[in-house]
Order: sequence, then structure tokens, then C-alpha cells
Amino acid sequence: MLVAVATVLSVGSCCCAGTGARDVRRPVKGEGNRMAEDRRPDPAPERIEGAPADRLKERIYATITMIAVVVGLSVSEAGTTGALATVLTTALGLWLAAFVADQQAHRTVHRHLATGQDLRRMLYVSSPLLSCAVGPAVTIALAALDVLSLSAALMTAAGVGIASLFAWGCAGGLRMGGGVLLAVLAGLADAVIGVAVALVKAAAGH
Repeated sequence: MLVAVATVLSVGSCCCAGTGARDVRRPVKGEGNRMAEDRRPDPAPERIEGAPADRLKERIYATITMIAVVVGLSVSEAGTTGALATVLTTALGLWLAAFVADQQAHRTVHRHLATGQDLRRMLYVSSPLLSCAVGPAVTIALAALDVLSLSAALMTAAGVGIASLFAWGCAGGLRMGGGVLLAVLAGLADAVIGVAVALVKAAAGH
């Protein structure tokens, strides 16, 4: 009888040991999902929450600034070379100022410079500060080719900037669901800002 009891205890111990071994080898629930998420690539900058809105904000700011620059150039004695240099250096200066400020803020808050996804978002948001020079540069190039006068080229660039402000205002009004009338009013409000900047700059005469 003692032999039988010992045999039962031995079998039970083996079963418990086997069960314990199987439990050790069992993967932790959710571990595979976490590993899959770690391997998932970072989203594109335009898909990051808030990035498109910040980019549009920079585009509007750059457009208003460039309107002031080209109107000021139109009432100055600058030639095509000087006007082109002013437009390009203004855009570069705007972008560098924004980029350095963003990096400084990121370093202050997070104790390191922006890299990876943060850096890509930063470049995506600030890129309109550079691209705002494309339109004026094209019209100035046309003036250099004697297609139109420099003054007309600069005022054309200002008009395009004001029209773009109107378009963005309309788009914003439509996305808010206010209807066509409110969208047009929002576009006109943005365009009025551009016109006011142009008039002030022209009145200043420089």
C-alpha cells in the first residue's frame, strides 16, 4: 500500500511539473501585439495630429509676410537681381528663424534636439516658409526676361498672395460647415488682411 501511495504522489508531482513547464513556455498575452507595434513605421508627417493645421498657419503667415515684401520692393528702386535676392533671403530667414526656434523649444522641454519623427514633423510644418518665395521668384524671373515690368511682376505676386488668402479662408469656412456664404465671408476677411498689409507697406514707401 505504501508503494501505491508513493506511486500516486510521484505521478501527481510529474503532472504538476509538466503543467508548470508548459506555463513557463506560454507567451505573455499581448506581447506579440506590442512587438508588432514596435516594428510599425512612424506615420507620415502630414498624418500626425495637428501638423496640417500648423503647416497651414505657417503658410498663411509666410504669404502675408511675402505680400509686404513684394509691395515694398515695387515702390523701391531695386532691380530684378536685388528683388530676387530680397525675396529669397526673406524666405530663408523666415524658415531659419522658425526652425531654430522650434529646435530651441524642443531642447528646452525634452532636453535633447528633435530627431526622427519630431524632426520630420518640424520640417514638414515649416516648409511653407521656404516655398512662399516660389511665386514671387517666378514673376521676377519673367520681369528679367522682359515679359513684364518689375513693378507689374511684384504686384502680380502680391495679387496672387491675396487670392491665396481668400481661397484658404473659403476652404476653412466650408470645412466648418457654415455654408457657401459664410465661407466667402471668411475668405474676404482673410483677403482684407492681405490688402491692408499691402496698403500699409505701399504707404510707407519702403
